[in-house]
Amino acid sequence: MHLRSLGRSGLSVSALGLGCMGMSEFYGPSDDEESLATLVHAFERGVTFYDTADTYGHGHNETLLGRFLQSRRESVVVATKCGIFREKNSYARAVINTPEYIRSCCDASLQRLGVDVIDLFYIHRMNLMETPLEDSIGALADLVKSGKVRAIGLCELSPGTLRKAHAIHPIAALQSEYSLWTRDPEQGVLEACRELGVAFVAYSPLGRGFLTGTITETQGLAPGDFRAHAPRFNDENLNKNLERLALVRAIADAHSATPGQIALAWLLAQGEDVIPIPGTRKQTRIDENVGAADIQLSSEDLANLSAAFPAGGTAGDRYTAEGMKGVNV
Repeated sequence: MHLRSLGRSGLSVSALGLGCMGMSEFYGPSDDEESLATLVHAFERGVTFYDTADTYGHGHNETLLGRFLQSRRESVVVATKCGIFREKNSYARAVINTPEYIRSCCDASLQRLGVDVIDLFYIHRMNLMETPLEDSIGALADLVKSGKVRAIGLCELSPGTLRKAHAIHPIAALQSEYSLWTRDPEQGVLEACRELGVAFVAYSPLGRGFLTGTITETQGLAPGDFRAHAPRFNDENLNKNLERLALVRAIADAHSATPGQIALAWLLAQGEDVIPIPGTRKQTRIDENVGAADIQLSSEDLANLSAAFPAGGTAGDRYTAEGMKGVNV
């Protein structure tokens, strides 16, 4: 698969990565053996960028990924995150960015992943009210100096905070939600990334499954599925949002593709510095997602898609009111 650069870190990754979160929680039950087979299949299809976090499954996700990495460590780039503390068996969380916490999280992640160095280490969410930016970024910089981390990243930041962080230590990547139905990064964040030479890693590039056209109601979602409580997926908002999928389906038919492939192709076309990380537990979805990298949308296709999904045009927030407090910090 075509490669893209993680900013100026010297690391190159496949144009499409794999978000591993759903292999542990948030989208209903999962099966470790099925997940491992999917990880291997993704690797065989050219995916070299794997995204996890210490909070996904309370460490389970990193441990699972570590099993996959045992014989492939030198061939892949691993990204993980710290900064969100959760009590065991609870969704309740606190955002902690103290240097001591960041260092302890890094050591724990290294052990669970079974690696000597983390390629890309993010702060998952920022708590600027309790920990100065200089302290948290300084802790990441120290981890780079010590050889435990190759490059550092941040998540869900405003342009101003990104610029301040980058002035303390070079940031390799900024990760935020970005897709046809979440175009917030176009309001200054992408511009700041390009100004600084920071890669943009797009999570939920398929709108948490919405852009695949397979979710038309939430009643059938498995217990524990995040979407059952997400504002964009409540009945009123979902019905409004579904009206705009007709164009995606039409363009997909013209390219003998699926709606999800068109959504990913649109995102890949937004710039060589944009790296989508769609998540899945199924090998068939890996094949579908990888196929999106070969689709060349016309300028007319791109313009029509952008017009059909304007920034701010999606009904409902992407998180609850409490969750929205942690984005664009």
